[in-house]
Amino acid sequence: MLLNPRLLATVLGFVIATFTTAFLSFLPEANANVLFISFIASFIIAGILIYFTLDYLVFQEINKMYDSINRLKMKDFGVSRKKLYKNSNPLKKLNDELFVYVSKKEQEVNELKRLEKYRREFLANVSHELKTPIFAAQGFVHTLLDGAMDDERVREKFLTKAAKSLDGLDILVKDLLTLSQMETGDIRMNREKIDLKQITKEVFEQLESKALLKNTSLQVKAAEDKIWVKADAQRIGQVMTNLVENAIKYGYENGKVLVMLEEDKKDWKVSVKDNGPGIPPEHLSRIFERFYRVDKARSRSDGSSGLGLAIVKHILNAHKTKITVISKPEKGTTFSFKLAKEV
Repeated sequence: MLLNPRLLATVLGFVIATFTTAFLSFLPEANANVLFISFIASFIIAGILIYFTLDYLVFQEINKMYDSINRLKMKDFGVSRKKLYKNSNPLKKLNDELFVYVSKKEQEVNELKRLEKYRREFLANVSHELKTPIFAAQGFVHTLLDGAMDDERVREKFLTKAAKSLDGLDILVKDLLTLSQMETGDIRMNREKIDLKQITKEVFEQLESKALLKNTSLQVKAAEDKIWVKADAQRIGQVMTNLVENAIKYGYENGKVLVMLEEDKKDWKVSVKDNGPGIPPEHLSRIFERFYRVDKARSRSDGSSGLGLAIVKHILNAHKTKITVISKPEKGTTFSFKLAKEV
């Protein structure tokens, strides 16, 4: 229904004039001319008064409030002026806009609270991750300085452990720097035509020794000899290395890691599957967070920084694709993503 002050004033003026004329008709001296003049005068006076009252005191003020909300929406939510909600009823329009705006602001507040929680967890985690290798190396060095340096066997043992701790610290700092550069857009993907199957084989060769330690077989399943995709060779190699290494590390002894390359309409789907214990459902939504560990008590002596999956996620996001994970207890875990075909 088209609702504006002129229409409301006309309707209400007509109603008031009708009631006024009906009331005057009960007077004995009221004839037809008096009633007609009374109706016209009541209609005009009531209509004018109601029109100016509604227009200046209600509609204009409500429209100002609506315009202010529109400006906030365009500023906060990036809504174009053409997409702004239109409604002829200013009260309903204002109510709808306030409801939408407040709902979005509430979502923003909840998201900020969630991010603040993650920020505190990240600061606690990064402090712990940095403190562990620093304190370990510091302890070994101070022990040597306190007199253990004279014993050649102890000296070599402690220096080896200190070096290992510092190597772990170096990996952590480099991964933090890489992640930070990806988040700020400082690292750009050099996308070119690459053979995904060849990259997978190279990753297998790099991780062959780790697979042998756990007696884990590495297999690639692809329908074609060459799997051409458009991607950054170095970064996709980093993604595959991380996923395959995790599959070896968290899989069972005498296990199997299978990389499947499946053709889609416009993409190649990459799946890295293991037959390990799987990831509990409550952890699946957070495994790509920085430093998040499914097993809080797991030793950090394996040389990992805890940032691998976070880096994987950012690399794939930079390739305009997403990584998904499916895991079932005692049936293994499968990480999957897609890359655009390249002819």
